[in-house]
Amino acid sequence: MLSKYHQINQIVRKVPKGKVATYGQIALYVERCTPRMVGYAMAALSEEDVPWQRIVNAQGGISPRADGDGALIQRKLLEAEGVVFNANGRIDLKRYRVTSIE
Repeated sequence: MLSKYHQINQIVRKVPKGKVATYGQIALYVERCTPRMVGYAMAALSEEDVPWQRIVNAQGGISPRADGDGALIQRKLLEAEGVVFNANGRIDLKRYRVTSIE
């Protein structure tokens, strides 16, 4: 049986470059999972090939990180993939959010 974190990581790997998914979207693909659990999985990430930067909150924003620089790093990684932020620091989810994760 795969751990919840491993299941979450497998799903996050499927989010394509230049797109984002919300914590809630990812949680829908893992049995008995919540958006908060997805956040914990991203914070505890030990698998380097997981594109954690592509997971954002339900408002299209970057959730604050405990380490201080994580949010800035996440934004820079997303911008390098072509994701645009508005003046309020939000991503247009209608434009960038994946509709399904296969």
